[in-house]
Amino acid sequence: MRRNSPMSTQQAAPQSEAAQTRRAVGNILKGSAGNLVEWYDVYIYTAFLAYFQPHFFNSTDPLQGALEGTAVFAVTFLMRPIGSWFFGRFADRKGRKAALTLSVTMMSAGSFFIAILPTKDVIGVWALVLLVLARLVQGFSVGGEYGTSATYMSEAATAKRRGFFSSFQYVTLIGGQMLALLVLVVLQNVLDKEALTGWGWRIPFAIGGVAALVVLWLRRSMEETVSASQVEAAANAKASGEAQPGTLKLLFTKHWKALLICIGVTLGGTVAFYTYTNFILSFMNTTSGIAKETTSVINFWALFIFMLLQPVYGIISDKVGRKPLLLWFGITGVLLTWPLMSALAGTKDPFVAFMLMMGGLLIVGGYTSINALVKAELFPASIRALGVGLGYAIANSLFGGTVPLIGAALQKAGQVELLFTYVTVAIGISLLVYIFALKNKKATHLDDEQGHAWEQAPRGGGKDKDPLGV
Repeated sequence: MRRNSPMSTQQAAPQSEAAQTRRAVGNILKGSAGNLVEWYDVYIYTAFLAYFQPHFFNSTDPLQGALEGTAVFAVTFLMRPIGSWFFGRFADRKGRKAALTLSVTMMSAGSFFIAILPTKDVIGVWALVLLVLARLVQGFSVGGEYGTSATYMSEAATAKRRGFFSSFQYVTLIGGQMLALLVLVVLQNVLDKEALTGWGWRIPFAIGGVAALVVLWLRRSMEETVSASQVEAAANAKASGEAQPGTLKLLFTKHWKALLICIGVTLGGTVAFYTYTNFILSFMNTTSGIAKETTSVINFWALFIFMLLQPVYGIISDKVGRKPLLLWFGITGVLLTWPLMSALAGTKDPFVAFMLMMGGLLIVGGYTSINALVKAELFPASIRALGVGLGYAIANSLFGGTVPLIGAALQKAGQVELLFTYVTVAIGISLLVYIFALKNKKATHLDDEQGHAWEQAPRGGGKDKDPLGV
């Protein structure tokens, strides 16, 4: 099916490049605002875990308590594939705008619920049960957010600046984590430890719920990137018994190879990302022995720089192609993960710790900045949101989301060096995918639908088109 998007550069009423850019900027900002709030809501859990875990978990041992808390964090990742399937199907059949609006609504409800949730002193074990349920709802929501927002930003971008515009998915993803850390730093300086542990931890969850309501208002004016013909095709396919847009049948029968590539592209990147942005907080506290307040500041400034670098990597990819950046991540990740993490384990100097974390993030940036676009380019519009979302969610749930849990367990067992090996091997597997499965500056489905990114890109077309050339 050849798609005629309302935002395509191939429409009968062409716009000037400046007008196209203004239109893209407006839609990217509206789409990415929800992404920011969604990921803020995801990360405030780990940012404030040390303060609210006494209210829900029975352990008095800090390491055991962290292990139990990160287990709940990991469990929520099990909902991501389900959320990706539900929202991916919805977005491919009904539109990206509706799916993104529903996703942020569910995330808002989960944050409000945690903000008012009674503790174990009030309702006993039900406090933990309800906390897990709220996080499962949020995991379901964010499972849909990733694939749909990655698809939307890639489709809404102008062809020649697709890498730059799509990089804002991780600008806002990192921004959400950074915002969570900023709230943590502010509250640590405004409230004493007793107040923060007693009731202050509820404040960031309430903030997330209110922010999501603001995003709901913003997303009402987003432009849709799914054409009326695709929605009509979904209805017609249902009547005829053919594989419908946004269905597992279509994905598994015609695009299974692209799905496997998507999982392979994600595996090493998501493990490295969660290692250097999430687990590293606990690692600095318990292994390096750096104070919590200091690690919060280190993480904030490192993530701030990392966030600003995403568009820079995106611009580079618009010049040299996507594959060179993935190779940068894969090769340096394999070679330097052990030295960086080993050095971090042995230092108590905050500046050295900051530089080591920053070194890891400079490596991971080769993946984070363009991974959403690379995956979006693998699939045609009729299956893009489902393919991107499910491929990401599978790899993220099995590998990325389990990093804090695996790391905490290895720390408790005194075998944290095994985590370095795990991260290195995961990156190495993805490196093989980058080398052998991806091609640089090859015309993609997204090029044919929205305009070509490369002037001399070999044109595909029809059944002979190579969907994996990126």
